[in-house]
Amino acid sequence: MSTPAPRPPRPARPAHPASTIETKPTATPRPHTRGSDRHFEPRGRNAYLLGIGGCGMSGLARMLKACGAIVQGSDSTPSETTDALLAVGFAVTFDQSRQWLPGDSDLVIHSAAIKPDHPQLLEALRLGLETMTYAEALGRCMAAQTAICVAGTHGKSTTTAMLGIALTDAGLDPTVIVGATSCQLARGALAEPREGHDGNEMGTPTGFRLGATAIPRGLLARKPGLLLAESCEFNRSFHNHRPTLASISSVEADHLDIYGTLDAVVEAFHQFARLIPAAEEGGRLLIAHEGAHRREVTAGLSCQVSTIGFSPAADYVVRVDTDRRTATITHDHRELATWTLALPGVHNAMNAATALVLATWAGAEPGVVARSLSRFKGIDRRTQFLGERPLHAGGERGQGVVRVYDDYGHHPTEIDCTLRALREFEHPEQRGGRLICVFQPHQHSRTRHLLDEFAQSFSQADIVIVPQIYFVRDSEEEKARITSNDLVDRLRARGVRAMHLHPFEAILEQLDNLCRDGDLLVVMGAGPVYKIAHAYMKAGKPTSARVATTPTA
Repeated sequence: MSTPAPRPPRPARPAHPASTIETKPTATPRPHTRGSDRHFEPRGRNAYLLGIGGCGMSGLARMLKACGAIVQGSDSTPSETTDALLAVGFAVTFDQSRQWLPGDSDLVIHSAAIKPDHPQLLEALRLGLETMTYAEALGRCMAAQTAICVAGTHGKSTTTAMLGIALTDAGLDPTVIVGATSCQLARGALAEPREGHDGNEMGTPTGFRLGATAIPRGLLARKPGLLLAESCEFNRSFHNHRPTLASISSVEADHLDIYGTLDAVVEAFHQFARLIPAAEEGGRLLIAHEGAHRREVTAGLSCQVSTIGFSPAADYVVRVDTDRRTATITHDHRELATWTLALPGVHNAMNAATALVLATWAGAEPGVVARSLSRFKGIDRRTQFLGERPLHAGGERGQGVVRVYDDYGHHPTEIDCTLRALREFEHPEQRGGRLICVFQPHQHSRTRHLLDEFAQSFSQADIVIVPQIYFVRDSEEEKARITSNDLVDRLRARGVRAMHLHPFEAILEQLDNLCRDGDLLVVMGAGPVYKIAHAYMKAGKPTSARVATTPTA
């Protein structure tokens, strides 16, 4: 059994691993974070949400309404998410240019994308209304529930979805807010298909699930209901959260426009970990044995700390059989569960293993969780298989198909892991094909800070096409410091066939001329680059949209 890590003498860092220590810890006070510990009673509030069309914000809107609040909001443009909100009775507008709010508003919640000079936020301040960020509002909700927070540089959305679906299958009825959509989130992966649907149609894709107000069964039965959410480190927003259970999958240099240095990123994760209650209050942290700076992050924590990894030294040891496409997790030299890998890549095996441990901590049976993970169908834009694009007869390309994936990866580690996993999973070279990647960098500052790492992350690609860098959050001065051509030059210097093309229509034309039978096309990035993948598929009238668990041999 792992036990809480002891608090080391200051200022020295601990030299021991952050688990299996038999010394009783000394409590470390939680950092002060803008009142997120205060009880938040939504019932009767008139909440107006700025940026209501975001995955997290739309989920928060639904949760607040279910708790008795009157909720409306605005967004910059209509979307499938806002359409879904309108369909169930939310009032949503799309004019954010005026300093205007509904007269009965008494609370304004805004997404991280809303700038301080936003007209409607300025109106809220002028009227003296209470305002919160999304992270603050979510943290206030967590304070009254049993919160499970999934943190780390990578894998948050996938792990949170896996966990939410598994807990649903285990009968623990969680509330879940995840930054992507899943067709299985509402009912679980093991639910029987609805009448008139086949086994692939489990429900409408959603990023939100409303659960019970109290945990119905298991180790934590009758405690306040489970609330699962991603805890994002951007702008230190996760410091507003209030986890009872938490995981940290990785800690790497990212958001350096906010943090400046990796040391500052590590310190931010340490402050997040300090928010977890003491072990005697049920607080538990699962942290990666490697790649998460666990000694620095867990120094002085009063919660119970356990590690997870491929190393035999970890508390929870994960083994992957790539030939059989299975994963097994052991604890204290006992096998907890074995499941079939539903998604390609050892990183997704680790995401699943993390979800399994957190689920068992919440009271789920490991066997049920393993069956759920085996039937997990993935989430939007995370190694998402869109289908096979047929090539038309004529020209040098001839007939055949191109297999197309869409992925959200926008950090060098994510790119390398995903491309490596897809090459191992799809083996395009065995079909005489190539791996072609269209990658849109996200943020000029991230591209500049991690340029060398980006150049090294495409070793698995045969051809890389780079559109314009997606301009978001950065200043015009930062924008002028780097272009897509800088990345293309670095890639070419490493022997990668790379080109810079824009606009998106030019890339589609190039793909039509370039792709041949057997090719694997991967479209990557956190910006609107996904439109290329969908437009390419639409132009070819795809023959299928099967899930990624049925690759062509």
